[in-house]
Amino acid sequence: MNTNVDLRARVDEYLAERRRMGFGLVDTGYALHGFTNYVASECHQGPLTIELMAAWARNDKAQRLTPGTWARRLEILRPFMRWLRQFEPQTAVPDESIFGSVPGRVAPHIYHDAEIIELLAAARRINPNGSRLRPATFETLFGLIASAGLRVSEALTLLDRDVDLTRGTLTVRQTKFGKTRLLPLHPSTVLALANYRKLRCQEVSTTDETSFFVGTRGKLLGQPLGDRQVHRVFMELRDQLGWVDRGRHGDPRIHDLRHTFAVKRVMLWHEQGIDVDQAMLSLSTYLGHAKITYTYWYLTGVPELMALAGARFALYSQLGEACDE
Repeated sequence: MNTNVDLRARVDEYLAERRRMGFGLVDTGYALHGFTNYVASECHQGPLTIELMAAWARNDKAQRLTPGTWARRLEILRPFMRWLRQFEPQTAVPDESIFGSVPGRVAPHIYHDAEIIELLAAARRINPNGSRLRPATFETLFGLIASAGLRVSEALTLLDRDVDLTRGTLTVRQTKFGKTRLLPLHPSTVLALANYRKLRCQEVSTTDETSFFVGTRGKLLGQPLGDRQVHRVFMELRDQLGWVDRGRHGDPRIHDLRHTFAVKRVMLWHEQGIDVDQAMLSLSTYLGHAKITYTYWYLTGVPELMALAGARFALYSQLGEACDE
């Protein structure tokens, strides 16, 4: 690889080719462009090496400092490097011997209702002497993710036209797996979105194509709200609230609000006596999972639901013993 321009062009070509095949590759695209920027910052010339890739993997901006995280980052690079070899035969392809295999999914932090209330209250206190739009933006964003189980990227790419307050629905377009889905919302969520839209329209001019969630300060006022800013604000609020992590990711995450939505829905169905197996397809569709097995993972990967599954198994075992008698 002779120049950074060549690498960037190859990344764009690879992503375009894969997306034509139906892959969304949002996270992959972000990671590969980040790798391209890293290569440029290192002034690297010549074939891409294992050492260069490993150094990039360790340069995780979230500073998780765990081999599992580094292994996941290398896993993103691996398919691209194999593809790149057809043009650059000396390109190295990283394997699992560097940081070990990628860990499986681990239990998330499932928020208590009180924690979500605390988070929204803390967001309302942001920037107490400034614009009302900034705290309203983050309170509404975090509240929507919690109440509708959205991915952060899905919430941030919503346009104004995607939020239909008359029908009480969201249109989530071309998401992680290239799907578009229509989501009904709870009336309380619709009211919160209406209040935010009213306030936002007082602060910035909007059209149907305006991002629903917008930046609130300086040159970013009215521009699409950025993912990094959202995570930075969330981490600041999380640290203020002093939560103790009940998952296995090190700290509670924004994405755990989505997991909490899914878990609470299944627990509610169980309490209502609804056949969970029959209802799982609707939850999988609502969440935008590519496979229903991704949704069923909650039953085995989350302690709260494992307890329910164990109780159901015990009940069936008792019924079977009674029949044998």
